[in-house]
Amino acid sequence: MLRHLYVLRRSWPRLLELMYWPLVQMILWGFVTKFFLGHSDWVAQAAGVLISAVLLWDVLFRANLGVSLPFIEEMWSRNLAQLFISPLRDVELIVALVMMSLVRTLISVTPAAFLALPFFDVWVFQLGVPLLAFFANLLIFGSVIGIGVAALILRFGLGAESLCWLGIFLLAPVSAIYYPVSALPGWLQTIALMLPSAHTFEGMRGVLFDGVFSWSHFWWAAGLNGVMLAAASLFFLHMMKQARIKGLLMQQGE
Repeated sequence: MLRHLYVLRRSWPRLLELMYWPLVQMILWGFVTKFFLGHSDWVAQAAGVLISAVLLWDVLFRANLGVSLPFIEEMWSRNLAQLFISPLRDVELIVALVMMSLVRTLISVTPAAFLALPFFDVWVFQLGVPLLAFFANLLIFGSVIGIGVAALILRFGLGAESLCWLGIFLLAPVSAIYYPVSALPGWLQTIALMLPSAHTFEGMRGVLFDGVFSWSHFWWAAGLNGVMLAAASLFFLHMMKQARIKGLLMQQGE
């Protein structure tokens, strides 16, 4: 009995991975369909809004993977202990992961942004300077998720590595990527407005539809990002301290 409970404890992220993808897809595209049925002229008024949303969503997705995957690769190669023999401090590791996330995100998203013009006649750079604000907020929020996932993997081991993909996609339905927050049920709108991603995508639609940059959404996204980044960093530092105390750095690996 105890053995089965231990196996379940170690494999719960993989069980969630099997269940969450169909559920998230159903919820996400259910809200998209519901919104389109009541706003048939929405796509016609902003032909590039969906492609712009996809590209900005990829910034969030790549920023998350840019932080969590390099950390997991260090665990796969059993290199964490050797890494911290060096003068590298925990805070410096967080900064390095975020910087590498920026580089990897730029490399992966920029070609797609340029190819959207010849393929679909959509120039995402028409957003102008606000695009930098959207990019920065999504990059920070993706990094926050990646830092939190890295901390959980450090605590629970590589059995939790599925959280790299699970965590970010669970937030997709309430991030209002392809539809406004108003399309969500009332109780979900409250949750959505607690996420920097929802404010960012709302701001994007404001620029595309009305040509107006919403400072309110920008400051909400920036403020939430600041709080979440501090909380995620403190959580990571705490998990790193616990890993040292329990000797987990030497036990992780394939």
